[in-house]
Amino acid sequence: MPETMRRQFVREREAAQLLDEFSEKLGIDVGSLLDTRKPSVEVAEASAVRIYYADGRPIMAKVKDTLIPTLLFEKLLGNLPRIVVNMGAVPFVCNGADVLAPGVVEIEGAFGVDDFVVVVDERHQKPLAVAIALDGSQVVRGLSRGKVARNVHYVGDALWNLLKKG
Repeated sequence: MPETMRRQFVREREAAQLLDEFSEKLGIDVGSLLDTRKPSVEVAEASAVRIYYADGRPIMAKVKDTLIPTLLFEKLLGNLPRIVVNMGAVPFVCNGADVLAPGVVEIEGAFGVDDFVVVVDERHQKPLAVAIALDGSQVVRGLSRGKVARNVHYVGDALWNLLKKG
């Protein structure tokens, strides 16, 4: 991926459609989490990803035609269901591993299959990853083995590194 990405503004109508699509996917009014009613939306492209910025903050990325929230959109992450993992699972999640039931210590909030969840560590409650649930929260609470969420964006991945470079 290139070291620097040029940003370009997205037309107001396209920005509104994009925010509506993202809100529908998440089940949360993303627009209400932004600082302005009509944010200026920019896009930056790299080889395999598009990063969308609202009022200068990276809020989502499009990877393989899937919109995902970024780990830097803290207001949104605070509104998503959370999977709390033990400290032993942290290095694995931060290396891109999917979330496994033995590492889960708590489920906060309700979610269904294919919903986005935030993976946090039990000690500091820091977001480690954005993942897609493989089962609903009620099922996950009863599991003692197997995968419970697919890791799609984590601290230290290529997207994270692009976001940190600005």
